[in-house]
Amino acid sequence: MTTQRSTFAKLQRERAKKAKAAAKREKRHDRGGENDEIDLDAETTPEAPVMQYNTEDTIQQLDELHQRLEAGTIKFDDFEERKSELLSRLSVD
Repeated sequence: MTTQRSTFAKLQRERAKKAKAAAKREKRHDRGGENDEIDLDAETTPEAPVMQYNTEDTIQQLDELHQRLEAGTIKFDDFEERKSELLSRLSVD
């Protein structure tokens, strides 16, 4: 019996989650969160502030990312991870 492989969309979601967690860790580290104390009031807020990204800049970054892949300066796995992060920034109207 063979196992069913994950769909591409599921893999993209998992990579996006990992990228988001890594960015969150890096942001926490940059702001000096070495002691990582948990603020219970902050955890109960319904929604954290959402960062606004410029669509044109995001599309330009996607284009540059594709050029780097074609030039061979970036690995495919890194490309997919970064691409899913950039695509998650785009809003669909």
